Amino acid sequence: MPLFDKKDKSRYDTFTRRSVGMGAGMTAVFALLAGRLYQLQIRDGDQYMVEAEDNRVSERLIAPPRGRIMDRFGVELANSRRNYRVLLVSEQATEGVARALDTIGKVIVLSDQQKRKIQHDIAMNKKFVPVPVAENLTWDEFSRVNLHLPYLPGVQCDLGETRDYPFGKELVHILGYVASVSPQDIEHDDDPLMSLPGMRIGKRGIEKKFDKKIRGSAGASRVEVNAYGRIIRALGKDAGEPGEEIYLTIDREVQALADQKLGDESAAMVVMDVNNGDIIALSSTPGFDPNWFNVGLTNSQWHDLTISDHKPLLNKVTSGIYPPGSTFKPAVALAAIEAGIATPDYRVTCNGRITVGNHTFNCWAWTTYHHGHGSLDVEGAIKNSCDVFFYETARRVGIDRIHQAARKLGLGAPTGIELPGEHSGLMPSSEWKQKTYKQAWQQGDTLSVAIGQGYVTATPLQLVQQTARLASGKAVSPRIVHSVGGKLIPRPDVTKLDVSDEALTRVRSGMNRVMNEGGGTAFNWRITEPGFEMAGKTGTAQVRAYSQEEHARGITKNSAMDWKLRDHALFIGYAPVIDPKYAIVSIIEHGAVQAHPHVAMARDVMLMCQQRDPSRMPAAWPVTNSASAAPPWVQGAAQTISPQPVKAGG
Repeated sequence: MPLFDKKDKSRYDTFTRRSVGMGAGMTAVFALLAGRLYQLQIRDGDQYMVEAEDNRVSERLIAPPRGRIMDRFGVELANSRRNYRVLLVSEQATEGVARALDTIGKVIVLSDQQKRKIQHDIAMNKKFVPVPVAENLTWDEFSRVNLHLPYLPGVQCDLGETRDYPFGKELVHILGYVASVSPQDIEHDDDPLMSLPGMRIGKRGIEKKFDKKIRGSAGASRVEVNAYGRIIRALGKDAGEPGEEIYLTIDREVQALADQKLGDESAAMVVMDVNNGDIIALSSTPGFDPNWFNVGLTNSQWHDLTISDHKPLLNKVTSGIYPPGSTFKPAVALAAIEAGIATPDYRVTCNGRITVGNHTFNCWAWTTYHHGHGSLDVEGAIKNSCDVFFYETARRVGIDRIHQAARKLGLGAPTGIELPGEHSGLMPSSEWKQKTYKQAWQQGDTLSVAIGQGYVTATPLQLVQQTARLASGKAVSPRIVHSVGGKLIPRPDVTKLDVSDEALTRVRSGMNRVMNEGGGTAFNWRITEPGFEMAGKTGTAQVRAYSQEEHARGITKNSAMDWKLRDHALFIGYAPVIDPKYAIVSIIEHGAVQAHPHVAMARDVMLMCQQRDPSRMPAAWPVTNSASAAPPWVQGAAQTISPQPVKAGG
């Protein structure tokens, strides 16, 4: 019998075909797998390795330290300090977020508003992401949290950096402040730093003007994370590029005295180098602590800042607009001399009043003492601040020639200082009135402008520029930033003022007589130290029209009047009289009283400013400075000057 019959052989053949087919299929599958493995591991291996690494390793931006802001002698005006803060990881808060915040609130103060914000931030992040609960804690507060940490599940204590302004409100209108990034900020700035939680940017002043240079470039930290994004371990850190340092022209000591003198008045003071435009001090009071905006402003603080009639948020030096009053008279005198009207023989007799048309204009001497100044030349008119002289002289000169002279002195246009928000003031002309009001210029308009009233307005910064140009004879403009990142800020060459030397000499003579000759309106507040004498011009600016009855009663300088109804008090000056170096402007809103406190303040600040001039008073060089610590542009001077303590009061 055969080993198998035909039927059995057929079954064998079928089995063999199936085996071959299955083997071929398995071979194809393994070939496909091998090809895929080749693609993944050989051909595209590098690409997938990078992607896997990207999934495993996360790079996170780090905000670099903001650049420091320094005064002219290297004193830090804005820097970074330690930021003691508390964070909360919601998934570790075993009793819930609300309960955790209540518990933390027993250790440090948390308002209901803060708690709501924290809960919102937690809801917007993953549960394992630490969310700030409180920042900028004091050491005592931070210590208390650390002490109770075992009883605060989910709470982490952290040490970071934050912006700090060591002199508080003293320099706020120069430096500005930093605050949180708003959605509008992100729309206008594509810097990736803008999206960082807790990022702060400049909102006002130098911090805003030079924000991109001060903020630096982002750093990055590399951390290993799991599939859910949870950090497993840190791999490395690049701190980024710190922001650039900025040196200002400000002298912090002079600035401090200016702030101290102005106190809580609604006032402004600015000091400027008449030869190069350096701003030595720029004070606007009252101020506010810029650190408030960094750590978070309370509702009550914001309310107080916005409703105060002293306007602490306003930089009055650059944005306060005032009638210049009699501080405008030197500009009118300059125009009259240049026009050939106020010759050395030119005189006007003041009987106390002048009538133009059907309106009578009073001199301040008539209002106060019921008599006039008699016969005056231009120097005597400046010394006595005679209104009648300038009424009559301005009438003869005409508004357009006054306008031209004032514009040469820098009035009626922004000065171009490196602070945002500068206003231009107004220097009117006949063309301006026709264009603005569709009316012809009237003679009465000229008489009002002659004494710095009517349409003419100016900022304190423009007035100090006017004074500096009168004192130096140069078309100098103010600046407050000396260098950024070690590079000097380029400036155009200062040209000679387009006025005659005779006109400048005579106006300066009148301003000298204001302070240094008996009978001058500021004689009682002069600088008596030899070599430091100051020339100047007082001014009073009305904020409302007085009736004839009020003039007769002599109440225009009554300190008992309602504050908002009193006149503004102004003063411009320069020193020393021989070879002037500095110009100053002092304004007290509604502060026009007979005691002239604004002049006394300016005198004290101007004296100290001269005494601290490194080129002439080595003993005033700050004790904190040395040749190595001084800014680059004063190191040469520092090498020849022995640092000595500054005596109290300059």
